[in-house]
Amino acid sequence: MPEDKIPLKNLIAVGGALLGAFMAVLNIQVVNTSLPDIQGGIGTGLDNGGWISTSYLIGEIIVIPLSGWLSQVFSLRRYLIGSTILFLLFSAACGLAGNFPEMVFLRACQGFAGGVLIPLALTCVLILLPPRVRPTGLSLFALTATMAPAFGPVIGGAITDLYGWRWIFFLNLIPGAVMLPALIYGLAPAPMQLKKFGEGDWWGIVTVAVGLACLQIVLEEGNKDDWFGSAFITRLSIISAVALIAFVIRELSARNALVNLRLFKERNFAFSTGANFMLGFVLYAAVYLIPVYLSQSHGYSAHQAGDVMIWIGLPQFAIIPFMPKLMARFDVRYIIGFGFVAFAVSCFMNLNLGPDDSGPQMLVPNLIRAVGQACVMPTLSVVATAGLAPKDNSSASSLFNMMRNLGGAIGIAVTQTFITNREKFHSAIINPDVSLLNPATQQRIAMLQHYFESRGVPDPAAAREQAIIAIGHTVQTQSYDFAYGDAFGLLGFGMVAATIATFFLRKQPAAKGAPGAH
Repeated sequence: MPEDKIPLKNLIAVGGALLGAFMAVLNIQVVNTSLPDIQGGIGTGLDNGGWISTSYLIGEIIVIPLSGWLSQVFSLRRYLIGSTILFLLFSAACGLAGNFPEMVFLRACQGFAGGVLIPLALTCVLILLPPRVRPTGLSLFALTATMAPAFGPVIGGAITDLYGWRWIFFLNLIPGAVMLPALIYGLAPAPMQLKKFGEGDWWGIVTVAVGLACLQIVLEEGNKDDWFGSAFITRLSIISAVALIAFVIRELSARNALVNLRLFKERNFAFSTGANFMLGFVLYAAVYLIPVYLSQSHGYSAHQAGDVMIWIGLPQFAIIPFMPKLMARFDVRYIIGFGFVAFAVSCFMNLNLGPDDSGPQMLVPNLIRAVGQACVMPTLSVVATAGLAPKDNSSASSLFNMMRNLGGAIGIAVTQTFITNREKFHSAIINPDVSLLNPATQQRIAMLQHYFESRGVPDPAAAREQAIIAIGHTVQTQSYDFAYGDAFGLLGFGMVAATIATFFLRKQPAAKGAPGAH
């Protein structure tokens, strides 16, 4: 392909693939926003309802490392188009699900099909665009990963409120109607290599599937089940550890390895992928943390929380289009470092949360976070894949995306547990100061008792009990505010760790900053 000309078909194919990546990430956030309505609609409780999200994530995280191999077996065109069709069919089926087991099964299938769309979008950018425009393609790919979490709560809340939860699944059919023709038209036919299916690294497939599936369940259910206090979580943790260790050993010794783990010998790939893991840890934890804090401490609805989150996404529309020019002009390591520092600063700005810190007070940190994300996402992709041989593009895409998703799953699980433990810690500190023997506490109880009596509670004993409950609720709310602030501090230090990783990156000359340049 001439360096100065890009075939129109390639551009259309890349556009369709990027739309699919956006759709796959958006689907997760939209469903999570509407989860309470879905649980009620199919008649299941809060504990079981979590499996509606978990089953999708299990399917997604299993298929990501398989996507490179399967795209070789069936050809990129057949596999991407086939996965898109399956994703749309399972999306519609989820919207028609009538009970809990049916929904969980369909969501797992949807995740197995949708998980393909993310790494193969990156693969399309790497193989269909020439080096000079790949930074632009990677910037657009970054936009799909950062915009969807910001817009998901808004879209999910609005559609559920207006039309009902089933329509959040039918929503996928709209971009799908654009994406599918684009892929059919844009992707060039290629022969299948079914011989590779029989020669597949089946031990690697089995071990990575079992290891990642068990790990995902542990991360999703661990906090609820008291982690290793649960025999179920303990057993799954052991199975996951054994399977993943076996997978690493297998991949380093097999001739027909499922993914090329030796890519981690490349310093830039290793450290940028490690930084991407930390980015996923903080990015998805923050997306989880902000709506939960606003809901619990300030009574925000999902739609109101979405209006706050959208300010992480909107500024990126203005910033990311300029990233290719910045990457051509400045050392990408400095751009990455600046992005991580900005992200860290935004987290540290939320350290001291209190009753007066709601949506408006999160505007400035969210804007700073948007700048940080816009600087980090495309540049990390550029550094990770720069100079890799074309045959390694599929493995690099699978590993890079898998590590970010894995970081996100671990980040959410760690944050949930951290908040639980820190709330107990702060409660233990506050409680002695509100002892019932404390004169100030007794005075406060008397004031509240009088308040409840004036509001129609005739029995003094019942009014006093209501006063004590109100004080306990205030203590718990303050403890959670402190805990959420601590959690943002934890995420800030995660970004500091990612910043340190950038110090180990080799400099990429501006002319060779595009991935795949040699």
